[in-house]
Parts: sequence; C-alpha cells; structure tokens
Amino acid sequence: MTKKRNKKFNKNTLSLFLIALPGCLYLLINNYIPIMGIFVAFKNYSYAKGIWDSPWCGFSNFKFLFITNDAWTITRNTLLYNLAFIVLGTIMSVFLAILLHELGEQLRGKFFQSTLLFPHLLSWVVTAYLVYALLGSSNGFVNNTLLGKDNAIDWYSAKAYWPVILVLVYLWKNAGYTAIVYMAGIAGIDKEIFEAAQIDGAGKVKQIFSITLPMLRPTVIIMTLMSIGRIFYSDFGLFYQVPMNSGALFQVTQTIDTYVYRGLMEQGNIAMSSAAGVYQSMVGFVLVVLANFIVKKKDPENALF
Repeated sequence: MTKKRNKKFNKNTLSLFLIALPGCLYLLINNYIPIMGIFVAFKNYSYAKGIWDSPWCGFSNFKFLFITNDAWTITRNTLLYNLAFIVLGTIMSVFLAILLHELGEQLRGKFFQSTLLFPHLLSWVVTAYLVYALLGSSNGFVNNTLLGKDNAIDWYSAKAYWPVILVLVYLWKNAGYTAIVYMAGIAGIDKEIFEAAQIDGAGKVKQIFSITLPMLRPTVIIMTLMSIGRIFYSDFGLFYQVPMNSGALFQVTQTIDTYVYRGLMEQGNIAMSSAAGVYQSMVGFVLVVLANFIVKKKDPENALF
C-alpha cells in the first residue's frame, strides 16, 4: 500500500511540476538571471571590456540621482504622483467594482465590464494621441469645441494643468482593470450574508458599508502593499508619451524613470541607469517591509507576510 501511495504521489508531484515549469522558467529567465546585472551599477561600464572586466567605481553611479538640480523635482514627482494613483485609484476601482457587481451578470454588466477594461488594452502611444486629439492647440476638441479659439489654451506648455491631466488619464486607463480584481473579491463574499442583511431591513447602501467594504479590506490591503513596492517607479508611457516629451512640462512630468531614460539617450551611460534601478528596487523593498510591519501590528491576519 505504501509503495502504491508513493508511486501515485510521485506521479501527481511530477504532473504539478510540469504544469509549473513554464512559469518557473519565465521567472528564472525574466526575473532572476538579470539580477546578475546589479554589478553594472557599481562599475564604470565599458562595452569593450564587458561587465566582469570593467573597473569598479563604488557608488559613483548613484551620485547623478542626487547631485543635480533636478534630484528633488524627480523624487517629488515620482512619490506624489504614485501616492495619488494609489489613493484615488483604489477608491475609483472599488467604486466601479461595486457598481458592476450591482448590475449583476446581465448583458449590460458584461458590456460595462468590457468597456472599462478596453482602455487598459490600449498602448500608451495610442493613448497619447487620443489625449492629443482632445488637447491639441490647433485641432484639439477642447480648444475648438468647448473653449473656442478666443479662449484656447496651449496645453502642452501649460504646466499647471498636467498634474490633473495625468491623474485623470491614469484612472481612465487603469481603474477598470483593477476593478476586476475587486469584483472577484466581492464575488467571493457569501450571498447568504447579503440575504440575511436584506431580511433585517438593510438597504443597498447599508449593505455596501457594513458588508462589502469590510469584506474587501484584505484585498485592498494586499493591493496597496504591492503598489507601495513600486512607489519609486513610474509608468514610463504615461509620463513620456502622453505629454509628448514636451520640454516645457518637465517640471511636472519628469520622474526618475524618464530622467534616467533621457540621461541614457544623451550620455549612453548604462551604469547610471542600472544604479537608478537598484535604488528604486531597494527603496521599494524597504517601503513594502515597513508597510507590512505596520499592517501586521494593526491587523495581523491581513499582513502580506
């Protein structure tokens, strides 16, 4: 009996390993092997000598992120935009998830779900031209139709409007996609709880605030912790493509990622770009551990680890 069980166990285990193999290979090739490139951040990289033979330079490559006049600007923009994305994105996504759940599994519910998901499938290049069709100085819909030529605004040189524009574009593109995750969380709530609340006289609003939102709390916490880990990263397409790389907007659209890219294109220094990546990863790791520590102190059951 024991031998038969062991054979069965080995066959089941082998099948599970074969199923997991493509995902494991992807993680190995895409996530773990490139970690070896971390050495580039601490070397004066030379194309001729390669990674291993290039001379060490300590932390010299990290200096360009801090010694320039733009250091405070890029750090401030990266942090504040991501904080706005996390807070407003979570609120909007939960709101949309609740609305879609209330629509039910009818045709209109599926239609709105597909409509909200569609913007996420568009590339940032397409999104940038859609925004340009709205905000273009000469032929844009806003200037020509809503404001009129006498009150036209040169949007791509007006810095004051772009923090709001970028947040709105981000929400339009990503809120619907994230809402699907929260919809899955709502679908997992036992329907008997809602039925019991309805029998007790609780209306839809009362059910949302007393049942749906408290039950979604673990999902919201996990999604927030994952977002905090990338708070020092920015969506390159959003901050580079959508403003059309306009130099007049650098003060409000320049982030660490776009700054490094422009530096790489101008100087061709791969080591500096690698140093920026290491810096972002380390800060993100520290922030996730810190945020998880706070969650674990307040609510141990909903901590990530």
